[in-house]
Amino acid sequence: MAKIIILGSAYPLRAGGLSTFNERLAEEFLSQGHEVIIYTFSLQYPGILFPGKTQYAIRPAPENLDIRVKVNSINPLNWWLTGRQIRKENADLLVIRYWLPFMAPCLGTIAGIARKNKKTRVVTIADNIIPHEKRPGDKWLTSFYVKRSDGFVTLSKSVLNDLEIFEKKGKPKIYSPHPLYDNFGDKITRNEALKILKLSPEYRYILFFGFIRDYKGLDILLNAMAEEILSDLPLKLIVAGEFYSSDQVYYKIIQEKGLGNKVVMHTHFIPNEKVAAYFCASDLVVQPYKDATQSGVTQVAYHFDVPMVVTNVGALPEMVPHNVAGLVVKPDVKKVAYAIHRFYSKDLAEVLIEGVKSQKKRFSWTSLTKSVFEAAEVKKES
Repeated sequence: MAKIIILGSAYPLRAGGLSTFNERLAEEFLSQGHEVIIYTFSLQYPGILFPGKTQYAIRPAPENLDIRVKVNSINPLNWWLTGRQIRKENADLLVIRYWLPFMAPCLGTIAGIARKNKKTRVVTIADNIIPHEKRPGDKWLTSFYVKRSDGFVTLSKSVLNDLEIFEKKGKPKIYSPHPLYDNFGDKITRNEALKILKLSPEYRYILFFGFIRDYKGLDILLNAMAEEILSDLPLKLIVAGEFYSSDQVYYKIIQEKGLGNKVVMHTHFIPNEKVAAYFCASDLVVQPYKDATQSGVTQVAYHFDVPMVVTNVGALPEMVPHNVAGLVVKPDVKKVAYAIHRFYSKDLAEVLIEGVKSQKKRFSWTSLTKSVFEAAEVKKES
């Protein structure tokens, strides 16, 4: 079987989307009999660039994973030393998560050094190629990184299309949809979830979940909650996640629109053990994104069998078929409000839940690992 190194976020970093994904991917490789090592960050972001409160976890370390805290994203000497260490591991595969051009010098340098052993194949799992929040130098940085990878797996078709701009040498490029996040525990009853969150069962709840960035359109959803079409519904919006942009614009909408009694603001980092409560308390997950590639939130909703309202940007429509697993609308206040109203007024919950259950079969970790090996152009056994 193969020796695999995953280079990316993991414990002791917080269990956000990247860390959760990488640790779950490592578990999948292990279940298939492969040897797996994770090289993670001792410093992922300098404090001045990190928008949250802390980068580090208070959770216990995963017991079954070999995680080595080695990588400093802003120290070139560290990149060289880490690259040499990985090169000496003589692994069959180096799997790198690429999500932000800021990381390109670090990850690209390590990859370039590691593959000089003439054995290790570098496969990139790309969340984004062109970032949601663009900055000067992004294209140059991404070009630098792409040259140092032997193959690519993208989690959405839109990212696969973006990759074609940067990679024209015929390297393997495979689309494999983001697998289910099935590591947040089992479903619990609505009443159990409401008790955990200390919410009244008199209301119905919809959920906006995850780190709050401007491109995710929380302002659209807040304004939608103020639309007259929703005024008679016993409905509240739960906002669960830490602000990664200024909170002022959102609280201003809440104040000006008189939404104080319609919005539950749990704007802190949500630990893994609380995730089930938020999804199981909610009838509907709403993702009013203005821009998107794919979304891990969608895959959590699938795991807990919760229908979705998503906007028609990026990979969201391909992940959430319209009128099957959810409703797809334009990123527009009135369109989002109408979709929420339609969900309740037409009693769509039952049919959409069945659609969610049927669609979730598409999203497996086994399919992703198969795509990684195909992108590396190596066999599973060595």
